[in-house]
Amino acid sequence: MSRSPNKQRGFSLLEMLISFSILAVSLGILLKIFSSGITTAQVADNYTTAAQIASNLMAKTGVETPLKISEDIGLENEFYHWRVRVNPQTFVSPELDLRGLPIDLFNVNVQVWWGDDDKTDDRVLELSTLKLATKVE
Repeated sequence: MSRSPNKQRGFSLLEMLISFSILAVSLGILLKIFSSGITTAQVADNYTTAAQIASNLMAKTGVETPLKISEDIGLENEFYHWRVRVNPQTFVSPELDLRGLPIDLFNVNVQVWWGDDDKTDDRVLELSTLKLATKVE
């Protein structure tokens, strides 16, 4: 009767340590990827909200508030600071004389900025447009 030699079954300790090391590094990389994805999504959400605030302020200027030289500052949702500046805009054309028209041209500039804390720079979104208003005599 012959006995077969004892064949080793299973993994050695070294193989197990290497596989756990590879698993730990892989999980670390995956967690970093997911973490940066969440941060990017939050930044995108902040920019979207800031764009909506700026767009609303731009739409209100000249409708709810008259177009005149002014600067308004405010706070939205206790996180987003905003500034609306309205300045006269001159239009110069050698072919046209627009001084006789009953309209004024204004430059409307809206800035929205926000930041997480004092350590980071504020993020800023700025919109600018030109609007017409009837002349006030």
